[in-house]
Amino acid sequence: MSSGAPVFTSPPILSYLQLPETYTPSPKESPIDFLQLHIRQLPPHLLLTFSLITNPKQRTTVPTIRNRRLKYTHSNPEELSFVEARSQWPTLWEGRERRGMEEGQDERDWVMNDGFLKGSMKHVGKLGILLGEYEEEREAERVRALRRERAAEAAFVPEEDSDSEDEDMAHAEEEEVKPEEAKASFERLVREQFIYGLLDSVDYDSVDWNEQLDSDDDREAQEKWFDDDD
Repeated sequence: MSSGAPVFTSPPILSYLQLPETYTPSPKESPIDFLQLHIRQLPPHLLLTFSLITNPKQRTTVPTIRNRRLKYTHSNPEELSFVEARSQWPTLWEGRERRGMEEGQDERDWVMNDGFLKGSMKHVGKLGILLGEYEEEREAERVRALRRERAAEAAFVPEEDSDSEDEDMAHAEEEEVKPEEAKASFERLVREQFIYGLLDSVDYDSVDWNEQLDSDDDREAQEKWFDDDD
């Protein structure tokens, strides 16, 4: 009995491009090679099916996809903004300020401004501080847990590589990094990780298969391919 889960099939893709079923590279057996040749000739609804058999990291080797991701980062999307990215991928952030300060301030503002508990301002103020500190600590614990997980994964790094990384970290700590430099470095790292398909919890499909992110030269090449075929 069929589970109803989507399954990748080659015929609709080959038919759209007017290619034989024996065509190589096969879209199913060699999807990345196929995409490198034909991504600009396929519509988004067919390209989307390649997400069933490839992942964002694998698709990074397709130049058109890398270019689309790069152009997307230039639009300064909210999900890659400093505040959002630091919250979503805290282990990438090397800043030194207390974790969860924004979240804690939000809790304090909520209590003070929304008329929570119509008691005296003294009691409301204390509650705001308490909730703010609680939120800061909760966020800090989340980050600590993520760092412990990351450290456990790194424990299997070969000793030679580990020594090299320790030396790099030691040199890095010797240099005092200004807050604005740390922020710029983090934003650059997030964008690089995005382009190379290494970030989790990101909707890569909406970028990788979006032909609107192609340059005018890319669109002209696509139209020329169909004209030549005629």
